[in-house]
Amino acid sequence: MLTEFLFYDTLRQGLWIAVVISAPILTVALITGLFIGLFQALTSVQEMTLTFVPKLAAIAAVFWATMGFMTETLTGFFSRQIVPLIAGG
Repeated sequence: MLTEFLFYDTLRQGLWIAVVISAPILTVALITGLFIGLFQALTSVQEMTLTFVPKLAAIAAVFWATMGFMTETLTGFFSRQIVPLIAGG
């Protein structure tokens, strides 16, 4: 039976997994945006595609590099936490 404590603990763990999985992509997007903003401020080049394309490329590269980690973390959470709840154990 799913108690209130077990529900909130599972929800807390799921939210933490979401933070851990999204942290590499968000960190790279933040750092790339910071460097591009600094470059734009130093050179006075205000082009919208200059911010979008490098940030998109950096996010895609980090997503590709961390895809195994993300998949392993998410499947581990489901097999360790969610599947036993569904199965009743």
